[in-house]
Parts: sequence; structure tokens; C-alpha cells
Amino acid sequence: MNDKAESLLDLKTLLESVSGTCLSKNTCDIFFSSVATDSRVVGKNTLFVPLVGEKQNGHSFIGSALNKGASVIFVEQSEYNSKKSEYDALSEKSTATFIITENNLHALQSIAAAYVKKFSGLIKVGVTGSSGKTTTKELLVALLSQKYSVIANEGNLNSETGLPLSVFKIREEHAIGVFEMGMNRVGEIQELANVLCPQFAVITNIGTAHIGILGSRQNIASEKKKIFSKFSGKETAFIPCNDDFCDFLSKNVNGSVVKYGADDDVVHFISDLGLDGTRFSVNGVSMTLPLPGNYNFRNACAAIKVALALGVSPEQIKNGIESIKPIFGRSQVLRGKYTIIQDCYNANPDSMEKSIEFCASLKSQERKILVLGDMLELGSDSETEHSKIGVFASSENFSLIIFVGDEMHYAFESAKKSAPNKNVMYFSGKSDETIESVASVIEKNAIAGDLILLKASRGIGLERLTKKLSGC
Repeated sequence: MNDKAESLLDLKTLLESVSGTCLSKNTCDIFFSSVATDSRVVGKNTLFVPLVGEKQNGHSFIGSALNKGASVIFVEQSEYNSKKSEYDALSEKSTATFIITENNLHALQSIAAAYVKKFSGLIKVGVTGSSGKTTTKELLVALLSQKYSVIANEGNLNSETGLPLSVFKIREEHAIGVFEMGMNRVGEIQELANVLCPQFAVITNIGTAHIGILGSRQNIASEKKKIFSKFSGKETAFIPCNDDFCDFLSKNVNGSVVKYGADDDVVHFISDLGLDGTRFSVNGVSMTLPLPGNYNFRNACAAIKVALALGVSPEQIKNGIESIKPIFGRSQVLRGKYTIIQDCYNANPDSMEKSIEFCASLKSQERKILVLGDMLELGSDSETEHSKIGVFASSENFSLIIFVGDEMHYAFESAKKSAPNKNVMYFSGKSDETIESVASVIEKNAIAGDLILLKASRGIGLERLTKKLSGC
């Protein structure tokens, strides 16, 4: 036990929340100041939760975690049963406390929920949706920080493990917690809602991300709607009015429903500034969102509605909106010899179509080049969805379209058929050699001032192109 600081959770709460058994003889109390599932980030006084995956068993790294100073170790019951004598001996000689759980992933989520409950005054905001989650979360943080002390998950740590690990950053000084909630399987949003129990919950949209896993947009909508599952009547749901699942998402919500995205007396659209963002007003106060595209403006509308509900003034909203900086790989506008829109952190059919549509709408740019990489996790719909993107891209006025990756072969073939006179090219794979070839083609075809869109799923690594294109 550390006399100078309080453990994130005491032993009694820890055992009750996971229905666990303490293997160690020293059961007076425990101390841990951080939680980790990766032994590489374990430090002194860390609770180490080894997870069992398809390719790796985290229990094999317990020794490493102990050497780095882990003070509490979770061990799954089945793992303990198979190596009882080893764990008994390890526990006997170690100063760390070993706790047996039924399932370490569920145990991690349970202790995270128990930790969140310690902060009864914390206002909790959850954000989910097929795309725009991270941008909306960052917008919320920028706006709410004008009035409150805010904690949020870093980057896109929004998964079944990412969110539980993130909530352990909450401290007494925080008034609001903003947490992104991602999903790539059935039941995941429910698990995350059980951890966070948000009082304010935002759905950005219902698209086709992970449709290969969920099967249909209807199934995706049903899963996303579970962000409202812990509502008790006093909470508020924020739903995009221009989404075709708006009515479905709004139905039977046990709380208030606020719809956002339409031009109204509160948020009034003024003008589209192209690559420089959107000009609009909030209750008569004019401001400029420096992120390009109508889709980013809609994300801002969601954040603004939440901020207004929490008493943030229009003047404070203006300060927050205009302080926003693009996130790496998400609608980044990089100006050099060419103007590059680096939007290659994530991609699904909806976000790719929106990006292409936005670039096509830019009247200030006469020559535009598209570089489109694979959209991952589309499952059996991959061929169909990539083919649709090929047709859509070739229907717009671009000087050159380059398709990159194994799945983009379908887009290339459909583009050639639908627009045989278009300048389209295809490069398979995602190796450094492929990227070199694409960069070479761009340099031969582009002229100074051209607009180049890089759009793909993160796994393709299109951002490597930015470094290779001269002047950027």
C-alpha cells in the first residue's frame, strides 16, 4: 500500500466488480496508479490485465510485467487451472497481488465501470457513429474546454479495451469526460455504454463502416443506438437530422432527443469557404470552422448542440471552433508545390464518396488528382462497394485517378468500363515500391498548384506519398 497516494480502486471494490478471487496471501489492500493490457507500457504500480487473443496469450508476458513493477495481476480462471502450480509459486514469491477472473476483457470493462462510478459529479459525453467520431470528439473537447476542465480518450482509443483504459485518466478536477466509442462487432457499443453510462450521447451518422461484420446498415444502426441503452430518462441523445436512420435512432429513446445538422435559428450556415472551411453563426455570433467539407460542418453542428446544452456561450463556442487544428490523416490540407488533402486515416464507402464529392465541388481548383486506396473490413461487400466507388469517381471531373491496393482493382475495372476515356491507373499492393511508383506517376502528370486527394483506410499507408511529393 502506498501511503502518499490513493489506489485507483481498493481491493474490495476490485474483487466485487470482477467477482474475482485473490490468489495472494497478502489481502489487506493493494495500490495501483495505472492500468495496462500491454506489458511494454507497464510501469511501477500498474495493474496488468493480460488479454487472450486469437494470435497471442497475454499471460505469457506476466513475468515481464512483474519485472517492470506491476503491483496487481489479473489471471483468467482457465489459464490458472491449466498452470495452477506455476501461478501458485509465482504468487508466493511475488509482492504483486494476483487476482483470478473469469474473463480478463470483461474484468477490465467491469473495473473501468467501477472507476467511473467514483466520479458522481462527472458529466459524461459519449460519441459514436460510422465516421466522424474522432473529429466530433475533438470538436467537443475544444468547445467544452472553454468553460470546463475536460478529459477525453486520446486519438481513437475507442474500442472494447481502448475506452476502458482511457477512463482511468479521469481525476477529481475533471468536470466533463468526452469519450469516443467505436465498434467492429455485435455487442461492443453495449459493453462500452455499460462502462461509461453517458448522460449526453452523440451519433454522428449511420454508414457502412464494418458492414462486412455487421451485415447491413440496419444492423449497424441497431448497434450504434445502444449508446442510449443506459439512459434513465434524464439523459439527452443527439441525432443527425439528415441521416436516413434519424427516425429509427430517435424512436423509444428514454430521454430527450436533440436533432442537429439543419440550418436553424441557432446554427445558421453562411458560406462554404472550400479548403478554408465553413463560415456560419451560432445565435448571431459569426465564426469559421477551419476544417473543409460539409461533413466536418455537420460534425461541428453536433458538438455545438452539446456545448449549448451544457451552457457554453456562443462567444466561447467561437473561440473553440476557431482553435481547431486538423487531426493527422483526417482532412489535413497541406500546401506546397501541390495542395494535398491527406484524408487517409480511415475510409469506408460513405466517407470516401463524401471526400470525392467535396474535391469535385472545389471550383477554385481546375486540376484535381485522386489517389484512392483500399477500404478495409467490407467483407463480402468489398467487390461491390469498391466497384461503386470506381464508377462514382470516374463520373467526376478529375485529371487523373489512381487506384491503389488489392481491393481497388474492382474500382479500377468499373471506372474503365463506365468512363473509358478517363485517365485512370491502377497499382496493386501497398508496399514501399508501390508508393514509389505512384509518386513517380503523379510527378510526371501533375503541375504546380494541382489538388491531390489521398483517401484510403489506414492500413494502406497512403500518407507515405505526402513525403515523396516534392514541395510538400
